[in-house]
Amino acid sequence: MEIIKGGVTAAKGFQAANTAAGIKYKDRDDMALIYSEKPCVVAGTFTRNVVKAAPVKWDRRIVTESAFAQAIVVNAGIANACTGEEGMEYCRQTAGYAAQALGIPRDSVLVASTGVIGMQLPMEKLTAGITAMVPKLSDTTLAGEAAAKAIMTTDTHKKEAAVTFSIGDKVVTVGGMSKGSGMIHPDMCTMLAFVTTDIAISKELLQEALSSVVDDTYNMISVDGDTSTNDTCLVLANGMAGNDMITEKGQAYDAFVQALFQVNRDLAKMMAGDGEGATALFEVKVVGARTKEEAVILSKSVVTSSLTKAAIYGHDANWGRILCALGYAGVDFDPEKVDLYFESANGKLQIVKDGVALGYSEKEATEILTADAVTAICDMKQGGAEATAWGCDLTHEYVTINADYRS
Repeated sequence: MEIIKGGVTAAKGFQAANTAAGIKYKDRDDMALIYSEKPCVVAGTFTRNVVKAAPVKWDRRIVTESAFAQAIVVNAGIANACTGEEGMEYCRQTAGYAAQALGIPRDSVLVASTGVIGMQLPMEKLTAGITAMVPKLSDTTLAGEAAAKAIMTTDTHKKEAAVTFSIGDKVVTVGGMSKGSGMIHPDMCTMLAFVTTDIAISKELLQEALSSVVDDTYNMISVDGDTSTNDTCLVLANGMAGNDMITEKGQAYDAFVQALFQVNRDLAKMMAGDGEGATALFEVKVVGARTKEEAVILSKSVVTSSLTKAAIYGHDANWGRILCALGYAGVDFDPEKVDLYFESANGKLQIVKDGVALGYSEKEATEILTADAVTAICDMKQGGAEATAWGCDLTHEYVTINADYRS
């Protein structure tokens, strides 16, 4: 497997476009379009929040009922959530308008929205945006990059990832883009992620592959403990790599799952590190746990601890907060066996051994915690299972952004 530059246009046959429709933002692009030259099998995972946005309901139906998918229309600024039947009608209108412009069936068009909850979409601006984007569709790296920028809300930078690998003599590409900075908490996948691939694979195995990587990628990130109403991850596969159709598990399927995992893990980590107001990616590795399930619970407990996140922001090696978060996670362990470490590009330091603080240098610890990415390693010394969760520090800026979000 090789990591390459690019995103949703990296795979054969996929194009993207962007535009400034003025849906909410007045000074930037706010719409993106992804299109495949050929019909795609499609898989998806969606929010488990009981309150589901209209686009989530629309896309779930397309994923489960439609023969194929071929396009995704995305808008930023307004979430089309808590908008009733009117919001659902706007999904139908958006898909229908895009379908007509592209010459494809309405039920092959997926839609996604992100932004403020409770506002209705200005359909005249949305349809004008689609009209503007269709002639601009391009398979260039720049087109994919511009689309990734257009779906941002409070994100500070675009999020793209792509890899290639071989099945026999055929090169397969997997690429994707995502957005997410706030209202992010592990429960399915977080905010919006769109992955494209030219692999030939059955719909059933594509869905199984996506579902298998979600738990160790999007489900392992948290910014603020809030699970969005709009969480959506879609994967489109158009078969243009020319490999033999994958209809059963084996070496080819395993290679695809590895590539899909790589792309989605990279996108997930980018979202975690770009949390609203964040200054650092905060990674928590739990090792030596009895089971994978317990390692997941423990790592999530630490990465979501507000007090620990605040300590990371303050470059304070406040290890007591980590032990506390482990302790209330709901997993039984012996606190007098736990070892804790901090690690970053600036070094690695053990701060706790067998539940008791070592005589470490606070200056050295602070230096480690000033890096852009910081890892806390928790060795439970109970077994051989491990898990990694990703989040970010908690800053004053997070409150500022979310206090003023609607205005």
